[in-house]
Amino acid sequence: MKIALLGLFGSGNTGNDGSLEAMVNFLRKSTSDAELMCICPNPEGIADRHKVDAAHHGGVDLQSPWMARVNRILADAPRNILSIGHLFATMRGVNVLVIPGTGILDDFQESAFGWPFVVFRWCLAARLSGVRIAFVSIGAGPIKHPLSRWFLKSAVRMARFRSYRDDYSRHYLGDIGVDVSRDPCYPDLAFGLPQPLSSPSNARAPYTIGVGVMDYHGWTKGDAEGERIYQTYLSKLASYICWLIEKGHNVRLLTGDVHDYGAVNDVLEKVVMSGSELALDRIAIGRSGSLHELMDEIAQTDMVVVSRYHNVVCALKLNRPTISLSYNLKNDYLLDQFEQRHYCQHIETFDVEKLKEHTRSVLEHIDAIGTQLSSSNRLVQEQLAEQERVLLRRVVRTDSPDPGG
Repeated sequence: MKIALLGLFGSGNTGNDGSLEAMVNFLRKSTSDAELMCICPNPEGIADRHKVDAAHHGGVDLQSPWMARVNRILADAPRNILSIGHLFATMRGVNVLVIPGTGILDDFQESAFGWPFVVFRWCLAARLSGVRIAFVSIGAGPIKHPLSRWFLKSAVRMARFRSYRDDYSRHYLGDIGVDVSRDPCYPDLAFGLPQPLSSPSNARAPYTIGVGVMDYHGWTKGDAEGERIYQTYLSKLASYICWLIEKGHNVRLLTGDVHDYGAVNDVLEKVVMSGSELALDRIAIGRSGSLHELMDEIAQTDMVVVSRYHNVVCALKLNRPTISLSYNLKNDYLLDQFEQRHYCQHIETFDVEKLKEHTRSVLEHIDAIGTQLSSSNRLVQEQLAEQERVLLRRVVRTDSPDPGG
């Protein structure tokens, strides 16, 4: 049995890498004889980290200057032909292709021939090679570019098994023409990762508030309004951080991607410019290179205000009251699963005064919210265990032909 895992892994996004880790852990626990392989942007790093074979997700790189010149003359045709060969050579001997978690079925900061096309061509190569395809606890939508929508819709239709991490993803694909009538929803895979051994909240003043900082320039790649959106977002976030300090709280800045570190520096600069330089003594900067490190950071907080989806996942997993400043409805739906949807605003339009009001409300009811989150987490673990049983039965341990979808 050979299982390939496809995704944007090893590129600095902790949520993507956490989803891969959760799936690798499950497959090794349940199919000890399986050979695992990863298809991703950073095969060397992933191979070293998880001790698996790995292949690059992209096309063939022409190293020879002569071949590169011929390729340019022939309008990239030689490289594309060789890349097709790379796809089928990589699929040789593979039984199952798994796309584990992540929000891979959208086009956030992507062109049509970025990851939408990558997912399509690998699924097509798998299908033509007789490989079973599974999209597991996947996030979907929105997909704004028509060609991106066609690529991703075509890819998921080739799958034997599809499950979604929320109703929004399932309904979105149904609305654009995918038959989702037999597709279940299960929690995000990262909820299956082990959490820190001890993570009790202090739940007493002065509180430590985790504040997620994101390198956010709008949904569309190259948005002409991107810089304005970014500066407005950081200015409001800096204003909120200064207010927290004035109220006597401590702040711990959280990230979820390597690109967020620049945004951390920018927001701190705005805090200083506001005349609150002394506030820097009350601000800690968390360096989270993985979801494990992120959970360690969140374990040192009493509540969080975050934007990235897997920041929300980790906070809820640790029973930390969470306020979302989301760029996508996926955060809203996730908080709804934990009965906390009223603590949501959009990252581009959030009102700082409303955010302060939500913060006061959370701190006033922090113990009751923690109890509610703990109850919801027990259900999440039961649902993840159910999905593992279904995957083993329908996708991994089967020799029946792929009926398509």
